[in-house]
Amino acid sequence: MRYSALALALIGVALGGCSEGVLDPKGPIASAERLILFNSLGIMLAIVIPTILATLAVAFWFRASNERASYQPDFTYSGRLELLVWSIPMMTVLLVGGVAWVGAHDLDPRKPIDSSVTPVTVQVVSLDWKWLFIYPEQRIASVNKLVIPVGTPIKFDLTSSSVMNSFFLPQLGSQIYTMSGMATRLYLQADHIGTYAGLSAMYSGEGFSDMRFNVDAVTDDGFAQWVRETRETGSVLDEQAYTDLVKPSKAVAPVTYRAVVPDLFSSIVNAGMGTQDSSLSICSTSRRAER
Repeated sequence: MRYSALALALIGVALGGCSEGVLDPKGPIASAERLILFNSLGIMLAIVIPTILATLAVAFWFRASNERASYQPDFTYSGRLELLVWSIPMMTVLLVGGVAWVGAHDLDPRKPIDSSVTPVTVQVVSLDWKWLFIYPEQRIASVNKLVIPVGTPIKFDLTSSSVMNSFFLPQLGSQIYTMSGMATRLYLQADHIGTYAGLSAMYSGEGFSDMRFNVDAVTDDGFAQWVRETRETGSVLDEQAYTDLVKPSKAVAPVTYRAVVPDLFSSIVNAGMGTQDSSLSICSTSRRAER
């Protein structure tokens, strides 16, 4: 009884890390990625387990006390053994490579998710050391807080205002890099209401460990309510507000902006390309908004 309880405790500890991570998916992309992981693991275990058992069997059979085992000191080559030794790894590589190849095409980050629901666009900017989320259709923004409607594909357009970074939502799937002067795209979806962790998966300086945020997957009504409340409170993300936001800071509390100057995301990308100065780019969008 004591050993059974110990075994159950060890299993509980081993599975404790499976929640709130890549093994606990809450969306179609993360579920598909977990399936690829399990398929690859199964293929490799189909080779590893027989190899381990064969090693133990050979060691047992050729033990010193086994007089039935034949000793062949002049043995040098066997075509059958060579075929066996090389064919199994080749099959493993082909099978695992095939799973990865199919999955890489099916889960292309830029590939839209099949859905009858119109995607919601969220523009993501990695800053030092925080995340800026711009909702161009709703004309609002937030820092270190992402709210999305459940069951709706989310089209992420991502860039960086400084160094290269990595945007990662473990339970929704697919980490993707953000780079200055470039815009990457990622489609994700949450199928269950809840709060999920988001983080930076790439070291970007001393404030890297604070680049964490919550993803709130809410109902359509809940999302609409959050948009209305955001529009009624907070400040405007204009030239001066963005200039202050870009300055390096750590452990920034979530904050929202009731309005955003037009084309801010494009201005940030263009500034990273060196086509124009960041402040001049945002200033021009402010003037267009005033007109």
